[in-house]
Amino acid sequence: MSRISQDDVGRCDFIDVLEEAVTRGRPVAVQLREGETFIDQLLDVLTENGDEFAVFRQHDRVSIGQISAVSRPEPVRAP
Repeated sequence: MSRISQDDVGRCDFIDVLEEAVTRGRPVAVQLREGETFIDQLLDVLTENGDEFAVFRQHDRVSIGQISAVSRPEPVRAP
């Protein structure tokens, strides 16, 4: 998965990408609109009170609207 920006693909297609990441069970690199980045496994995408949320293994759930982009994390290189 290359870097996929929500602004480039639109909200519906972006949610499809997130749901695929849930199915694959692999970690994703997440970039939030406020600038924070992290790598975590996406466990679920859910709708609650009309808003969609991404649920992660180690991080708090995040409103989909706050996510700017996702990508496959860079592999850790041995020194």
